[in-house]
Amino acid sequence: QAQLVESGGGLVQAGDSLRLSCAASGTLVSTNFMGWYRQAPGKEREWVATLVSGGAFAYADSVKGRFSISRDNARNTVYLQMNSLKPEDTAVYYCAAGTRRQGAKFEPDYWGQGTQVTVSS
Repeated sequence: QAQLVESGGGLVQAGDSLRLSCAASGTLVSTNFMGWYRQAPGKEREWVATLVSGGAFAYADSVKGRFSISRDNARNTVYLQMNSLKPEDTAVYYCAAGTRRQGAKFEPDYWGQGTQVTVSS
């Protein structure tokens, strides 16, 4: 059964770093598109980053230069390295996988359960 499991969230201070992990079951890690979305309280879920199976990537303007997405195929895991965190990065972060591209984004077919990231000022 296809499954995505996130980990690595937590409470940090502004300027700190965190690395989120997304363990993918089966062949999900080699799905055309994998990436991260986030949802802050009272806001709609928003796209954060995309990693294409061939190695290309894209980031939302709000995280560009601070976040980095990568994949370890041997561990079936996708990572989101988050540096210089800001209070506005506070959200539940969701790992996602899909096969249909939407510009720099993609349409998720699978979602993880989410991991909370809280950045204090």
